[in-house]
Formats: sequence, structure tokens, C-alpha cells
Amino acid sequence: MSMETTRLSSKGQIILPKAVRDTHRWGPGTDFSVENTGDGVLLRPIRKGQPSRLEDVVGCLPVKGSARSIAEMDDAIAAELRDRRDRGRY
Repeated sequence: MSMETTRLSSKGQIILPKAVRDTHRWGPGTDFSVENTGDGVLLRPIRKGQPSRLEDVVGCLPVKGSARSIAEMDDAIAAELRDRRDRGRY
């Protein structure tokens, strides 16, 4: 693996050398996470998965008991929010 160099601009920007971008197939708009390693930084591309469509995931989790109504689901959500607020979470 050859070592490439680059320079920090006055605006705090770093250009990744073209050979590195081409090797990894990183194009304009690629997002990276930046991890401080103590003696430098580690850049990792953020892999974005395909967005899920509701119709593709409905029913993928096991359900115990009978189906709940919208009102029952709203009540359960409100109860959980109250519990979290009482515990100082919200």
C-alpha cells in the first residue's frame, strides 16, 4: 500500500487523493464518521442502507396475543411517555 499525502486548507478541509477515492469508490457527497484516535483521526465512510418501505417490513416481528386497536396503541405510547417522564428521562 503506497502512502499518499495531503494538506489541511485554511478552511479546515482535507482533500483525499484521487487514487484513494478511486480505490474505495468514494464519490462527491460521501459521508464519513470521524474518530479521534489520540495521535490522529480515523475516517470511515458511513454506509447507508436501502430505506425500508412499510409494506416490506409489516408483519416481520412475531406477535403474541390479539391485534391491538389504534386507541390501545395510542394509550400504550402515552403510558410509556408518562413513565419515562416520571423517571426523569424526558
